[in-house]
Amino acid sequence: MRASMADFLHSSLSSSSQTPSHTALISYFNQHPHDSRTIISSLSTYHAKKEQEQEEYDEDSDVNDNSKECDNQRGLTFLTIVLTSVKKSFLKTASCGGESMEVGWPTNVRHVAHVTFDRFHGFLGLPVEFQPHVPRKAPSASTTVFGVSTESMQVSYDSRGNSVPTILLLLQHHLYRQGGLQAEGIFRISADNSQEEHLRTQLNRGLVPDGIDVHCFASLIKAWFRELPTGVLDHLSRNQLMQCRSEEECLGLVRLLPPMETALLDWLINLMADVVQHEQFNKMVTHNIAMVFAPNMTQMTDPLTALMYVGQVMKFLKTLILKTLRERGGSVTNPSSVPRVDML
Repeated sequence: MRASMADFLHSSLSSSSQTPSHTALISYFNQHPHDSRTIISSLSTYHAKKEQEQEEYDEDSDVNDNSKECDNQRGLTFLTIVLTSVKKSFLKTASCGGESMEVGWPTNVRHVAHVTFDRFHGFLGLPVEFQPHVPRKAPSASTTVFGVSTESMQVSYDSRGNSVPTILLLLQHHLYRQGGLQAEGIFRISADNSQEEHLRTQLNRGLVPDGIDVHCFASLIKAWFRELPTGVLDHLSRNQLMQCRSEEECLGLVRLLPPMETALLDWLINLMADVVQHEQFNKMVTHNIAMVFAPNMTQMTDPLTALMYVGQVMKFLKTLILKTLRERGGSVTNPSSVPRVDML
């Protein structure tokens, strides 16, 4: 079969009076990769010979024979197509050792287990041997956008180009649109518990119900940071923050944070700066807003240590807020400039 195939190839390409079946020939090579391996060498040699003949023809011909030149060009074009197809088929079947590899159908297949994932209970039906290596519980037993790692969340870009979880932009959009920046005591006044829980439930479903008080949006922004498995500033050591005194030292610590935590901190600092710029309405000065958010930036179990540490975190946040306000000058953020997020 290989010999007849080679003869057919040679005779087809040598003939200028007829055009061989391109589709049939290429299809043959794709279906018979082993034939491609034995024939590829002669194809390459023939291709080089054909090109040399074309060059000699161009140099020696004194008469412009358009018909013959067209035939030669057609033969070269077709040969190039065939050679490319053969090489492609050859590469598909070649392994690292130069041996051809055939992939057959699976054998000895049997149904071991049917595993499903439930967002409240984790993996169900997991075989016993895999259970020690896979957490049985979901990252959060009752939530999908609160209390879970940022790595598992959908993210979007804010107006400053930060890639932050979409849930934060959604809460910010509704907070600003409903005049939350002008609400007295925003982020300080507690929200109605039942309405907050209702909003939390709907957010987990990707919905934002109507008639929600602005303090609920503000409260859930704080809750989102508070319930993170790892606080935004937990990547810094306690001593690093406790020894931080100047603005330059604060900026140096920001540069030590991972990319996601850096983006989250930048987003939050600008949010707090927006609040302070409306202090004539909301009564939230720099000290107040920094004090409200400081306990939500770290995860510390010892109450006494946390109390001492939060004071330094508050100073750290306050320094960054003041720097942001100074850079803004007299410009005030327009609430309508906040990117709109319609769905999670």
